[in-house]
Amino acid sequence: MGLFDFLKKKGIMIGAPVAGDCVPLSQVNDPTFSEEILGKGIAVIPENGLVYAPADGEVSTVFPTGHAVALTTPEGVEILIHIGLDTVKLEGKYFQTKVNTGDKVKKGEVLVEADIESIRKAGYDCITPMVICNTQDFTSVTGKTGMHVLPGDDCIEIEK
Repeated sequence: MGLFDFLKKKGIMIGAPVAGDCVPLSQVNDPTFSEEILGKGIAVIPENGLVYAPADGEVSTVFPTGHAVALTTPEGVEILIHIGLDTVKLEGKYFQTKVNTGDKVKKGEVLVEADIESIRKAGYDCITPMVICNTQDFTSVTGKTGMHVLPGDDCIEIEK
Protein backbone atom coordinates (compact mmCIF):
# COMPACT_ATOMS: atom_id res chain seq x y z
CA MET A 1 0.00 0.00 0.00
CA GLY A 2 1.48 3.31 -1.09
CA LEU A 3 1.63 6.39 1.03
CA PHE A 4 -1.21 8.12 -0.82
CA ASP A 5 -3.44 5.10 -1.50
CA PHE A 6 -5.94 6.47 1.02
CA LEU A 7 -6.59 9.33 -1.41
CA LYS A 8 -7.76 6.97 -4.14
CA LYS A 9 -11.51 7.10 -4.34
CA LYS A 10 -13.00 3.67 -3.98
CA GLY A 11 -16.24 2.82 -5.65
CA ILE A 12 -19.02 0.84 -4.03
CA MET A 13 -17.47 -2.22 -2.42
CA ILE A 14 -19.41 -5.48 -2.17
CA GLY A 15 -18.20 -8.15 0.24
CA ALA A 16 -17.92 -11.88 -0.18
CA PRO A 17 -21.13 -13.72 0.77
CA VAL A 18 -19.32 -16.88 1.94
CA ALA A 19 -15.85 -18.04 2.95
CA GLY A 20 -13.83 -19.80 0.28
CA ASP A 21 -11.90 -19.35 -2.94
CA CYS A 22 -13.09 -16.40 -5.04
CA VAL A 23 -13.06 -17.20 -8.76
CA PRO A 24 -14.24 -15.52 -11.98
CA LEU A 25 -17.78 -16.24 -13.18
CA SER A 26 -16.19 -17.88 -16.24
CA GLN A 27 -15.37 -20.85 -13.96
CA VAL A 28 -19.04 -21.48 -13.15
CA ASN A 29 -20.34 -24.52 -15.01
CA ASP A 30 -23.61 -22.81 -16.01
CA PRO A 31 -23.81 -20.44 -19.00
CA THR A 32 -26.35 -18.21 -17.24
CA PHE A 33 -23.51 -17.20 -14.90
CA SER A 34 -20.34 -17.90 -16.91
CA GLU A 35 -21.57 -15.86 -19.89
CA GLU A 36 -22.68 -13.06 -17.53
CA ILE A 37 -26.27 -13.22 -18.79
CA LEU A 38 -27.57 -12.02 -15.40
CA GLY A 39 -24.70 -9.56 -14.92
CA LYS A 40 -21.07 -9.32 -13.89
CA GLY A 41 -19.78 -10.63 -10.59
CA ILE A 42 -17.75 -13.35 -8.93
CA ALA A 43 -18.23 -16.86 -7.60
CA VAL A 44 -16.98 -18.44 -4.40
CA ILE A 45 -16.23 -22.11 -3.85
CA PRO A 46 -17.64 -22.26 -0.32
CA GLU A 47 -15.96 -23.80 2.71
CA ASN A 48 -19.20 -23.90 4.66
CA GLY A 49 -22.87 -23.11 4.27
CA LEU A 50 -23.19 -19.81 6.07
CA VAL A 51 -24.26 -17.16 3.57
CA TYR A 52 -23.94 -13.54 4.68
CA ALA A 53 -25.21 -10.20 3.41
CA PRO A 54 -22.39 -8.79 1.24
CA ALA A 55 -23.57 -5.22 1.87
CA ASP A 56 -26.21 -3.26 3.74
CA GLY A 57 -29.54 -3.32 1.95
CA GLU A 58 -33.07 -4.56 1.65
CA VAL A 59 -33.88 -8.18 0.83
CA SER A 60 -35.74 -7.94 -2.47
CA THR A 61 -36.28 -11.68 -3.01
CA VAL A 62 -35.91 -14.86 -0.99
CA PHE A 63 -36.52 -17.80 -3.27
CA PRO A 64 -39.01 -20.23 -1.66
CA THR A 65 -36.47 -23.05 -2.01
CA GLY A 66 -33.85 -21.03 -0.08
CA HIS A 67 -31.19 -21.59 -2.76
CA ALA A 68 -30.95 -17.90 -3.71
CA VAL A 69 -31.41 -14.46 -2.19
CA ALA A 70 -31.44 -11.03 -3.82
CA LEU A 71 -30.91 -7.70 -2.13
CA THR A 72 -30.71 -4.06 -3.13
CA THR A 73 -28.20 -1.69 -1.54
CA PRO A 74 -28.96 1.94 -0.66
CA GLU A 75 -26.92 2.92 -3.77
CA GLY A 76 -29.27 0.84 -5.94
CA VAL A 77 -26.96 -2.13 -6.54
CA GLU A 78 -29.06 -5.26 -7.20
CA ILE A 79 -27.20 -8.31 -5.90
CA LEU A 80 -28.15 -11.96 -6.51
CA ILE A 81 -26.50 -14.71 -4.45
CA HIS A 82 -27.13 -18.18 -5.87
CA ILE A 83 -26.04 -21.07 -3.64
CA GLY A 84 -24.86 -23.92 -5.85
CA LEU A 85 -25.88 -24.93 -9.36
CA ASP A 86 -29.30 -26.45 -10.12
CA THR A 87 -29.96 -26.51 -6.36
CA VAL A 88 -33.51 -25.30 -7.00
CA LYS A 89 -34.16 -28.99 -7.74
CA LEU A 90 -33.58 -29.76 -4.04
CA GLU A 91 -36.89 -27.96 -3.37
CA GLY A 92 -35.61 -26.36 -0.19
CA LYS A 93 -33.96 -29.46 1.27
CA TYR A 94 -30.69 -28.50 3.02
CA PHE A 95 -31.49 -24.74 3.02
CA GLN A 96 -32.68 -22.68 5.98
CA THR A 97 -33.42 -19.03 5.25
CA LYS A 98 -32.84 -16.52 8.03
CA VAL A 99 -34.43 -13.47 6.33
CA ASN A 100 -37.63 -12.58 4.51
CA THR A 101 -38.41 -10.39 1.53
CA GLY A 102 -38.53 -6.77 2.68
CA ASP A 103 -36.14 -7.22 5.60
CA LYS A 104 -33.44 -4.59 6.05
CA VAL A 105 -30.06 -6.24 6.55
CA LYS A 106 -26.58 -5.11 7.53
CA LYS A 107 -23.40 -6.35 5.90
CA GLY A 108 -22.35 -9.55 7.66
CA GLU A 109 -25.84 -10.63 8.73
CA VAL A 110 -26.62 -14.31 8.03
CA LEU A 111 -29.07 -14.72 5.14
CA VAL A 112 -29.12 -18.49 4.65
CA GLU A 113 -27.69 -21.59 6.29
CA ALA A 114 -27.04 -24.34 3.75
CA ASP A 115 -25.89 -27.86 4.51
CA ILE A 116 -23.06 -27.78 1.96
CA GLU A 117 -21.84 -31.32 2.67
CA SER A 118 -25.30 -32.81 2.14
CA ILE A 119 -25.76 -30.74 -1.02
CA ARG A 120 -22.42 -32.03 -2.36
CA LYS A 121 -23.29 -35.62 -1.39
CA ALA A 122 -26.56 -35.22 -3.32
CA GLY A 123 -24.41 -34.55 -6.41
CA TYR A 124 -24.65 -30.77 -6.72
CA ASP A 125 -21.88 -28.28 -7.40
CA CYS A 126 -21.87 -25.83 -4.47
CA ILE A 127 -20.07 -22.98 -6.22
CA THR A 128 -21.87 -19.79 -5.21
CA PRO A 129 -22.14 -17.07 -7.86
CA MET A 130 -22.85 -13.51 -6.78
CA VAL A 131 -23.91 -11.23 -9.62
CA ILE A 132 -24.81 -7.59 -9.98
CA CYS A 133 -28.12 -7.89 -11.86
CA ASN A 134 -28.18 -4.22 -12.90
CA THR A 135 -24.57 -4.14 -14.16
CA GLN A 136 -25.65 -1.89 -17.05
CA ASP A 137 -26.52 0.90 -14.56
CA PHE A 138 -22.86 1.33 -13.61
CA THR A 139 -19.66 2.46 -15.37
CA SER A 140 -17.83 -0.66 -14.24
CA VAL A 141 -18.29 -3.78 -12.14
CA THR A 142 -14.96 -5.42 -11.34
CA GLY A 143 -14.56 -8.73 -9.52
CA LYS A 144 -11.48 -9.32 -7.41
CA THR A 145 -10.72 -13.01 -7.86
CA GLY A 146 -7.89 -15.48 -7.43
CA MET A 147 -7.86 -15.21 -3.66
CA HIS A 148 -9.27 -16.79 -0.55
CA VAL A 149 -12.03 -14.67 1.01
CA LEU A 150 -13.83 -14.50 4.30
CA PRO A 151 -17.41 -13.22 4.50
CA GLY A 152 -17.41 -9.46 4.02
CA ASP A 153 -13.99 -9.25 2.33
CA ASP A 154 -14.15 -6.83 -0.61
CA CYS A 155 -14.60 -8.86 -3.79
CA ILE A 156 -16.51 -6.59 -6.17
CA GLU A 157 -15.87 -2.92 -6.83
CA ILE A 158 -18.54 -0.89 -8.61
CA GLU A 159 -18.05 2.52 -10.20
CA LYS A 160 -21.13 4.70 -10.77
